[in-house]
Amino acid sequence: MMTTTDKLLVSAACLGLLCGCASSQKADAPPPAATGSKTAAAPAASGSKAAAAPARTDGRKVKSKDGKVDGEIFGTPAAKSKFAKLEIGMSRTAAEKLIGVPDDSDTHVTGRSFTPFYFGGDTQRYEAFYKSEGQLTYSNGSRYSAPDTLIIISVDRKATGVRR
Repeated sequence: MMTTTDKLLVSAACLGLLCGCASSQKADAPPPAATGSKTAAAPAASGSKAAAAPARTDGRKVKSKDGKVDGEIFGTPAAKSKFAKLEIGMSRTAAEKLIGVPDDSDTHVTGRSFTPFYFGGDTQRYEAFYKSEGQLTYSNGSRYSAPDTLIIISVDRKATGVRR
């Protein structure tokens, strides 16, 4: 048997959920203004870095030769550039043998590393920065391996070779 207090608590909880769902998005709100820029501003990074690099939206989806790895390429590498020799899905070792070691690098974990009972890959990223070329991003294949598979090629001929 439910008491009057229990009925009031259940009613209040239901009302709170309904109000929360109703206020999450307004149907009559105008869409956000589109800008002519191809980059979107990223939120400021916390910690020692002053600000994050802008997110790029001009990428194209690419599959590796064997079809096992989905990747993305931002920009177009020049015909004779180092990045023109690279392919999505390459190992970090093979890429560094082909184009040399990066000028700077950085590693970080992704949000997937905090998902309970998730044992798949892409829990870590390794980013390699090359002067006058751009940035390469590698991911790990399983939760227990190092990031070693090339998944993103970002071409930037004005790159300084250091992380921002």
